[in-house]
Amino acid sequence: MTALPGAATEAGAAGGRSRARRLLRTVPAYIGLIVIAALVLVPFAWMVSSSLKRDNQVFSVPIQWIPDELRWQNFVEIWERIPLLTYLGNSAFLSVTITALQVLTGSFAAYGFSKVRFPGRDGLFLAYIATIAVPWQAYMVPQYIMMQRAELTDTFLSIILLQAFSAFGVFLMRQYYMSIPDDLCEAARIDGLSEYGIYRRIMLPLSKPALASLALLTFVNTWNDYMGPFIYLTSNELWTVQLGLRSFVGQYEAEYAMIMTGSVLSVLPILVIFLFGQRYFIRGIATSGLKG
Repeated sequence: MTALPGAATEAGAAGGRSRARRLLRTVPAYIGLIVIAALVLVPFAWMVSSSLKRDNQVFSVPIQWIPDELRWQNFVEIWERIPLLTYLGNSAFLSVTITALQVLTGSFAAYGFSKVRFPGRDGLFLAYIATIAVPWQAYMVPQYIMMQRAELTDTFLSIILLQAFSAFGVFLMRQYYMSIPDDLCEAARIDGLSEYGIYRRIMLPLSKPALASLALLTFVNTWNDYMGPFIYLTSNELWTVQLGLRSFVGQYEAEYAMIMTGSVLSVLPILVIFLFGQRYFIRGIATSGLKG
């Protein structure tokens, strides 16, 4: 049966109107996203611009986004002014170590809270997660007293021990594990696989996106941490890059150009890691494991 020309024309017009309505809804959304992205990038652009200026030009009004004289020597001078390589190495050591420990402890504890049945499991999990609501300032002094009596102050071990466990990491991994069918674990138990084997051979391979998300969040948080190293690390050779940049703030003035130069250099490792891991990070946040 041949369609009437008038009906085909009307269907084409309806399709055109539908595409026009979708376009009208999509364009404002993209414009809004572009505006938000630009607002987010403005502080970073100002930091990069300030790193290429003199100190007295950083807070000039109006802002001069492209300075008349690009002071590239700031990026050379900062290595001569402070042991930046040592500070970056200390930050990298702490970030990598704490990230590895949090991924290990968080994923292992999350397996117990999600796939192992034992009395009081849910209540214990809720009590542990409730510690997220307790501000760090409430137990900051007791923690320091504990580390001082254990003679661990002014050592990396104090920071590593205090940050090796994360309630947020356990929560994130448990929510991901809960979406993985229990039938997989039951089948593995029937086949004689131990709980450690199920965790290592089944849960970990299936949770790579969540593990990557937790690793990235932990690494960035540890790298940017200022108060922890400030409280526990007093020796200059143990300082992180955040403490090292503080050395440019004097009693009467601050060398803002040098601070911005160091900030740019400290952001680069985070930027590189995010660019390489963003695919797994987005998958870990947006998905919830297998659908059974």
